[in-house]
Amino acid sequence: MVGPTGTGKSDLALALAEALDGEVINGDALQFYRGMDIGTAKMSVAEQRGIPHHLLDIMDISEEASVARFQTDARTAIDDVAARGKVPILAGGSGLYVRAAVDAIEFPGTDPAVRARLENELAEQGRGALLRRLSDVDPQSAARVKDDRRLVRALEVYEVTGRPFTSFMPQREYVRPTVQFGLDMDREVLNERLAQRIDGMLDAGWLDEVRSLERRGLRESPTAGKALGYPQLLDVLAGERTLEDAREDTVVATRRFTKRQRTWFHADPRVHWLDAGHPGGVDALACDAVRMIEAA
Repeated sequence: MVGPTGTGKSDLALALAEALDGEVINGDALQFYRGMDIGTAKMSVAEQRGIPHHLLDIMDISEEASVARFQTDARTAIDDVAARGKVPILAGGSGLYVRAAVDAIEFPGTDPAVRARLENELAEQGRGALLRRLSDVDPQSAARVKDDRRLVRALEVYEVTGRPFTSFMPQREYVRPTVQFGLDMDREVLNERLAQRIDGMLDAGWLDEVRSLERRGLRESPTAGKALGYPQLLDVLAGERTLEDAREDTVVATRRFTKRQRTWFHADPRVHWLDAGHPGGVDALACDAVRMIEAA
């Protein structure tokens, strides 16, 4: 189950689990983190209605999320659910994480010493020098890298494996029989829905959640601290911006993020798209999805 943020993936996954005797596996990288509940729209235990949910609250905010680790954990969960005769239902908006779980993707290893050296060289020599080096060994990656982190990673992969980073790009090949559904809706309707959801999160105590997480090291977190809305609210706590300004910035950032999600997910021709604005609601969507699964 994929699609932009705010389209109702969690609700539909729950409805499908009830209809198919299934269990839900989380594919949202930020819902891995304990304590990040309101700002990630994580379902509470009560909202899960007794349906088992896997890979929620499995990491502390001090830990860095890893696609490679998720691949192992998600596939283990999928195999376990299937082995018990249940239907595994993976749901989330983190595109690469979902593909890592369902597609044939190989992740190159890492070497902290190599990475540290490259980061030092970046600081001393500048981006241009490292980009020229990458262009010599992996021109495709050099043309694609958008930030320093990915530049260093591409050079690290080449040094560690002797292969260009682009040789590890995923193929659209399922590792087991899979039916993918995507949820989307009219852009303007979703934009308004996202604004209302953010207001609801703030009303539910999101700022207090961030305050509590700040005491546990959210500002220093390599992944969790950069989640949508969390840096903005950290600025509020630091007195660097107003709550209204943080709210507006979060709305804009979330809309931009959904645009990127659309680009990613709509590029996959295997996804069966459903209208999240269906007048019949989630139950009607679940019925449509079940019919598609039975016909597959």
